[in-house]
Amino acid sequence: MNPTDFRPRLRAGESLIGTMVTLPTAATAEILADAGFDWLFVDAEHGPLDTADILGILQAVGHRVPCIVRVPQCDEAWIKRVLDLGAQGIIVPQTNTPEIVAEVVQYARYAPLGSRGVGLARAHGYGFQFDEYVASANRHVAVIVQAEHKIAVENIDAIARVAGIDAVLLGPYDLSASFGKMGQINDPEVTAAIDRVVTTCKSAGIPIGSFGVTADTIREYREQGITLLCAGVDVLFMGGGARKMRTQVLPES
Repeated sequence: MNPTDFRPRLRAGESLIGTMVTLPTAATAEILADAGFDWLFVDAEHGPLDTADILGILQAVGHRVPCIVRVPQCDEAWIKRVLDLGAQGIIVPQTNTPEIVAEVVQYARYAPLGSRGVGLARAHGYGFQFDEYVASANRHVAVIVQAEHKIAVENIDAIARVAGIDAVLLGPYDLSASFGKMGQINDPEVTAAIDRVVTTCKSAGIPIGSFGVTADTIREYREQGITLLCAGVDVLFMGGGARKMRTQVLPES
């Protein structure tokens, strides 16, 4: 996929399957890009990635696969920094109120749609493509907010009405924890909350995303009309593959 096609394809409701990058090495991102995923979820919230690591990942694969960076929180400096590095979009966690969501949009969009600061960085070709980038960034940068707490579920009608968001990404595990049911993502209360988010976002024309670690889970999400899919995590792929090999070679151990 041409990275600049990510936002229009997302908004058009195409099924986009990505995977999560948490290891601070460009080689990991290169391997996953070569595996054929539509996009990469670069996790700077839970992963040990700092801006130098994100820069290396973007330099390695950002020209051939859309890299969407999850920042640690709704923070103007973080959002501005990763977009200036050349991320194709952002994912912001714990966006539990429409006020927080509106702040995310403000930080991610250039005027007149927002208040993103203007600088010279990698996204601008270090100045050589400044005019072109500033003129097109509002069209190409994806803004994705997360519904991963019961407060966000309570506010989902108002969140879905905030202008400028491109998708709402479910966080099933954090959502279950907010109900006091950590990891019980199939609990009726949790599934009812997920259904409410999905139904509301569909009615508002907002694409929905979610994360899963098994192919069966991802297939179930697709059947529900969830189109922005994050399938698996780099460390689980490596650990699972390594454990499978060891078990096959040494089944008695």
